[in-house]
Amino acid sequence: MNFTTIRWDHDESALVLLDQTRLPGEVVYEHCRDLPSVAEAIRRLKVRGAPAIGVAAAFGVVVGARHSRAVDYASFSREVDDAVDLLAATRPTAVNLFWALERMRRAVREHQGASVADLKNALLSEAEAIQAEDETTCRLIGEHGAGLLHSGQTVLTHCNAGALATSGTGTALAVVYQAHSEGKRIHVYADETRPVLQGARLTSWELAQAGIGVTLICDNMAAQVMKEGRIDCVIVGADRVAANGDVANKIGTYGVAVLADAHDVPLYVAAPFSSIDLSIESGHEIPIEERAAAEVSQGPGGRTAPEEVAVYNPAFDVTPARYVSAIITERGVARQPYAERLAALSHQAWEPAVTG
Repeated sequence: MNFTTIRWDHDESALVLLDQTRLPGEVVYEHCRDLPSVAEAIRRLKVRGAPAIGVAAAFGVVVGARHSRAVDYASFSREVDDAVDLLAATRPTAVNLFWALERMRRAVREHQGASVADLKNALLSEAEAIQAEDETTCRLIGEHGAGLLHSGQTVLTHCNAGALATSGTGTALAVVYQAHSEGKRIHVYADETRPVLQGARLTSWELAQAGIGVTLICDNMAAQVMKEGRIDCVIVGADRVAANGDVANKIGTYGVAVLADAHDVPLYVAAPFSSIDLSIESGHEIPIEERAAAEVSQGPGGRTAPEEVAVYNPAFDVTPARYVSAIITERGVARQPYAERLAALSHQAWEPAVTG
């Protein structure tokens, strides 16, 4: 990749993010030097995608800690708790956010009684570990999923689940990248992904950067391209997966899943285990973020709806497990029954072989 989604600047003690709200027109990096700027970047989708949100939040805690004036463990720990609470309130659906923040909180607890300087170093080490694990996880998801693809196939994807959504090569797109690296000819159809157009602005840009063939379609064209036999499989990411295999992902995924089922097209979900929430039984328990009406009523060219019209703007939907052909994780590929297979994967001894 000739871009970096997230990096830590040691010289500035700042989190550097590729501002995804400016793509594809501009490649601009934002330097977040304080906690509120990190929270705002997550909230405003400057950084997005469940794994990337988790990594950014971890470094957000580090950024906040750098400005701490605490003189002892107790006061520093309270400041970290406050930072975690602020960041946790930014996006309610992606479970990676809460997973990463709990790891940061635990890093402080595990160094109880340490000096403030040592605690700051421990937080930075934990955030860097989360990022390195994400990079390795993306690679493993790609390796496990590439076996599901054959040369000459066409993949439909929705939203962006690539390098822009992670610290590595992505989740859904990691499968495509790995298959491509193995010499398989893969073409991607990218849903536009309304209302914020992550497929148009991000996925098509990212794939073009990688030299992989991509065709952009409006969301309401998915049924037609499937009917025409243009799609061999669908691969999407996930913001949260329930214990039974229900999948929360960007709004519109559920519709794509129903269409895929109607046309006998397999739908694969690629997600790190940090996105799998075994504490909830089904998708009914997943909180769905509702975003500002302006995302729907005011497109890139200006207002597209009357000011007085009511707008409903859920950012995610939940696809029932019965529509999911397989869930691709860094630990392997799970198939039905998901309640048993995901639980089994969670209990197997596994340690990420972090490289690089």
